[in-house]
Amino acid sequence: MEGVDPRVLPAALAGPPKEGPVNALLWVLQLLLAAAYFAHGWLLLSPPPDVEALLKASIPDGLRYFIGMAEVAAAAGLIVPGVTGILPWLVPTAAAGLIPIMIGATVLHLARAEYSSAVTTTVLLLLVTLLAYMRWKVLPIRPRTRRPVGG
Repeated sequence: MEGVDPRVLPAALAGPPKEGPVNALLWVLQLLLAAAYFAHGWLLLSPPPDVEALLKASIPDGLRYFIGMAEVAAAAGLIVPGVTGILPWLVPTAAAGLIPIMIGATVLHLARAEYSSAVTTTVLLLLVTLLAYMRWKVLPIRPRTRRPVGG
């Protein structure tokens, strides 16, 4: 990367992670969760007509739009702050913000006796809780640092 000023590189690209395989595993988890939440959030925001009819019958439009926007925003929050190194504390915050949504989803599926969906939402709940804890307390993403000019 000759000719590239390392002071402006995102924290995630500035060099090999010093934390090893746990950091890599957390990044994989972040990417997979972000993809899942983006896909589901987008489905809630702009569903195909046949799916929209099912959604209208099950949850109010306002709640559907709120959950969809929250999931899309969380998907971005799981990736963008960590890659850029700008406000990396938003990564565990995004994961923690998904916890009440997943609790609500699990309760909804259990109330409807949709047990396989309840298992899926419970697994997602456990994964976002693990990610929030790991990125907040155990292995936080370091913020981007700038070296002084001339340094």
